[in-house]
Amino acid sequence: MVNKRAYEIPFVGLKPGVHPFSYELNEEFFSEKGAEDFANAHANVKLSLEKSSGFMLLKFEVGGKADVSCDRCGNPLNMDLWDEFKLVVKLVDNAEEMNNNEEDPDVFYLSKTESHLEVSDWLYEFVMLSVPTQRMCSLEERGGAKCNNEILEKLRQMEVKEVEHNANTLWKGLDKFKEN
Repeated sequence: MVNKRAYEIPFVGLKPGVHPFSYELNEEFFSEKGAEDFANAHANVKLSLEKSSGFMLLKFEVGGKADVSCDRCGNPLNMDLWDEFKLVVKLVDNAEEMNNNEEDPDVFYLSKTESHLEVSDWLYEFVMLSVPTQRMCSLEERGGAKCNNEILEKLRQMEVKEVEHNANTLWKGLDKFKEN
């Protein structure tokens, strides 16, 4: 089990200004969170916390690699993870109510009585968002030795059948207008 305290920031003791934090996230972290989209993930997250009176600005810089499956041929790919995210944490009296009513996903409310900021859920969320939505072999690899050519051939056959079917049904309803 991952140490939960490793992802808590005791912000009360921090002076106003910018404070850097670094997190190395491995397969154990992601499996505990229930990640199923990738395997062998190793992410490095640099967190910059800028503390001011009444709020904190968090900047997450995600980097790393993860194994995913190609959307086209199903073969494994090693993808780069990279993205940046910003989050504003505001200190308020009624944090739960404010979080329920807040529509902006980049704003989070924390009770003024809190002394620690737990960031593991944000780390997980931002790494998940940094995984590319379209995962395909590069143009140079497509159809090459790494691609599953058997699957690609079946896709081509299905594409040809679909085009033929659409060509026949596209004009089918217009035949009745020929007689008029």
